[in-house]
Order: sequence, then C-alpha cells, then structure tokens
Amino acid sequence: MKRKQMVMLVLLAVFAALLVVTIITGGKETNGEYTSIAYATIFSLLPPVIAIGLALFTKEVYTSLLAGILAGALLYSNGNLETMINTMFFHEEGGMVYKLADAWNVGIIVFLVMLGILVSLLNKAGGSAAFGKWASKRIKTRIGAQISVMILGVMIFVDDYFNCLTVGSVMRPVTDRHKVSRAKLSYIIDATAAPVCIIAPISSWAAAVTSSVPSDSGINGFAVFIQTIPYNLYAILTLVMLVAITLLRVDFGPMKRHEMNAIAGDLFTTPGRPYEGNEEEVIKENSHVLDLILPVAVLIASCIISMIYTGGFFEGTSFVDAFAGSDASVGLVLGGAVTLAFTFVYYMMRDVLTFQEFTECIPDGFKSMIAPIMILTLAWTLSGMTNLLGAKVFVADLVEHSAQGMQGFLPMIIFLVAAFLAFATGTSWGTFSILIPIVIGVFPSGQMMAISIASCLAGAVCGDHCSPISDTTIMASAGGHCEHVNHVATQIPYVALVAAVCMVGYFIIGVLQAVGMAQLSLISLPICIVILVGALCVIRAKTGGKEEI
Repeated sequence: MKRKQMVMLVLLAVFAALLVVTIITGGKETNGEYTSIAYATIFSLLPPVIAIGLALFTKEVYTSLLAGILAGALLYSNGNLETMINTMFFHEEGGMVYKLADAWNVGIIVFLVMLGILVSLLNKAGGSAAFGKWASKRIKTRIGAQISVMILGVMIFVDDYFNCLTVGSVMRPVTDRHKVSRAKLSYIIDATAAPVCIIAPISSWAAAVTSSVPSDSGINGFAVFIQTIPYNLYAILTLVMLVAITLLRVDFGPMKRHEMNAIAGDLFTTPGRPYEGNEEEVIKENSHVLDLILPVAVLIASCIISMIYTGGFFEGTSFVDAFAGSDASVGLVLGGAVTLAFTFVYYMMRDVLTFQEFTECIPDGFKSMIAPIMILTLAWTLSGMTNLLGAKVFVADLVEHSAQGMQGFLPMIIFLVAAFLAFATGTSWGTFSILIPIVIGVFPSGQMMAISIASCLAGAVCGDHCSPISDTTIMASAGGHCEHVNHVATQIPYVALVAAVCMVGYFIIGVLQAVGMAQLSLISLPICIVILVGALCVIRAKTGGKEEI
C-alpha cells in the first residue's frame, strides 16, 4: 500500500509541476500556428519517460501509458484543461480517436482479431494439441524447443507483426510441454522479429528503410540497405545471443527466475496471466497435425501473396519492388481473411468442428486480443502526443549540431541516439525517417554513409526491441501469451548486454575510420561476437547454468 501511495504522490507532484510551468509560460505562435512551449525541447521527452518509468516501477502498463498521455496533452495544452482533453482524443495528428481512425492502425487491429480467432479455432479443433503431441516426439529437449522457435522466427522474415503472432501461435504448445517460460518464449519471438526483418532484403522493413532515403539525394535506397547488413551489429549479435544463451543454457536477470520457475512447473511466475482463459487445449480423437499446419501454411502464403499484390506485383512490378511498395496492413488483413475462409471450409470437410463451435471462436478470439489492442491504442496515442511536442525534432537537431565535431565517434553516437529515440517513441520506422536524411547530409556517399546508416538502423531496432510502448514488443507479448510488463522486464538486461557490445563495435569502427584504416571495419563484427560469447560465459560461471535441459 505504501508503494502505491508513493507512486500516486509522485504522479500528483509531477502533474502539479507541469500544470504550474505550462500556465506560467504559455504557448507561442509559429508561422501563425499554435505550438506548445515545450515543443522541440527536452521536456518533449517527458511523456514517454513518465510512461516507461511507471510501467517498469509499478508493473502496470495501462495506467502508466495513460499517465504519459495525460502529461503529453497537458504540456501541449499549456495548462488549458479543455485543450488538453481535446488534444488527447480529437487532435488530428495525435488524438486517440484519430489514431483509431487511421487505416493502417485499424488494419493491424483487424489482423490481431483474425489471429485471435484463428488461434481459438486451432485450439478448439484439436490442431494445437495434435501438433504439440507430434512435435514432442521429435523435439526432445528444452534446447530443441527454443531452437525450433528461433528457426521458425528466422523463416518468417517478411514482417515483424506477422512473425510475432504466427510464431507464438505455432510454437507455444511445444515450448509449454518442454517447460520454457512464457517470458523466454516472448523474448525469442521478439528477437527473431525486427532483428531478422532489418537484415532481410525482402521484408516490409527493407521497404521502410528504402523509402527513408531522400528521393532527391540520387542514392539507390535499396542498394544502400544491402550495404548496411554486415554493419548492422545489433541485429546480427541478437541472433548470436539467442543461439549462445540456448546452447550454453545461461539466463540472467529476471529471466533466470522465470526460467527456473518454468522448470518447476510455473510458466508465468507472476499472477498476471491475461490469456489464461483462452489457452485450454482441446484433444479430439480425429484431430491431426495437419489441422494446425495447413491453416498456418495458408496464412503464410496468403499474407505474402497479398502483400506483393498491394505492391503491384500482378500488374508487372518486380517481386522486390512489389515488396518495397507493399502495404503490410492491407496485405495482412487480406491474408487473414483468406486463411479464415480456408480454415472454415477445411474444418467443415474434416468434421472436426461444428458450425456452432466455429462461430463461438469468433468472440473468443476477439476477447483474447483485447489486452494487446488496448496497449497498442494507448501506445499509438502516447506516440502521437510525443510527436506533437516535437521530440523527434529535438533529437534530430541534437544529432545534426554535434555530427561535424565528432565524426570519429559518429557511428557510436548515432547508435545511442537512435536507440534512445526508438525507446522513447516506440517506433523504429519513425526513427529511420528522422535520422537517415541527417546521416546522408553528413556523409552523402561512401563506406561511412553505409556504416552510419547501419548504426542508425541498429540503434532503432535496439530501442524498439525493449521499449514497453513499441508495437512490436506488444505483439511479441501477445504472441507468447505473456503479461506485457513481464516480457519487457525480462528482456531489457539481454538487450542491454547486446547494446553494450554494439557500442564497443561501433567505437572500433569509428577509430578505424579516423586513423585511415576503413578497409578493416568489418573486423568489428567477429570481435563483438567473441566479446558477447565471452561475457555470457562469465555470466554462466557467476550464476550457474540451468540444471535441466
């Protein structure tokens, strides 16, 4: 009780201070348009800092996000309560109503609901239980279960949302049987989503990076993306980290407690189990492993085909260009609709579900996705408040003004700034669009341009990977059926370790560039791998490996 009272007192003090400051300072006119006094200042970062700090401290994500939104709206409105309320809900660039009216956002929500319905169908038809039973005969150990999740995650590289939800739905029965904690499953899902997509030439992320390169620069964005892959240290080292912690059987931080509890039989550790009511596996005598594999295969194929369809592939556009120009939100919805139609026909022909059971899965699937939909809605609104306050402008100006004087350290600095911006705003793609044009302005060509863009991409994925308000992190929690705060708290130490090693790598690259030995820049990757594996061996020696495989 004392802890809750202290949190309330801190919140009240912060909001009182914000109210006094905003009322005293007032707003300002910029080219005839109203902006907040906090616009493009360090105070613009306060809303996400409040939300993230509270979420990690209180372990309660909804009120934490609401507190951040309130703080942002209060700063933007300069203490005017009417303006604050209108900003929160009805501002065209950041209000909750307009965020929910955005076609892209609605498409993601619809796809979430479709995935929830599909998972409910797979469970009720007995497909999940049949697959789990089939896989348990072939996957004998906890290591094998975790490696299987990784392999599937790497194979589904076209889109991070699609990756998170599909991998979790397929592999959850397998990891449950081998007593892998839900927190660990969510981390593996998250670590094979954005980090894989950002080094996959055919993915929605490659398209986002390509489109972030200014069209008037005369630079081929896709060619630059290919050049950044070997220098994207965070993405590569995250995959190395996954393999190493699995084979060495080493965990640390809160994750170790979750894993040891899972071995003892508790997959969740904490009381928060938002998906527990929708997880009961149904075992039917006539169910078959194909009852899961076929719908999932159709989902993968239909989503890929739908995405290239939105990019104009069937109108003569090349496959790569179709992916670069695809609309992932529309493609996923189309793919989900095709999959549900196929699953209905298939299950009716197989006689594993009645029509009534099929219809019962629709509200059940929707209810199972209420938690991630609520978190996504609040996270999108918080991001909107942060954008209204000009946080991206503040960070971009900071990088631009310091770039010329610190060129030797620039890869490391860009990595840090991109990680912080993505962590605070919860978006990698927004970070790309802000920082890549600045990087190209400093280094318009050559190897240093590719290295600096790679450090920007690596930092953006790093910050997005561990941010509680990142939609990818939220999707990974949903895919692993793990309480969101548990997922965030357990994976932050892992992300921090990889980020620290990346800092060393980008420092080495900067030094090599400064002394005229740029041709040796690629040596930083093997050095970082050795450092990372060495650090994990030291941690294992200090904490001890798992007692069971």
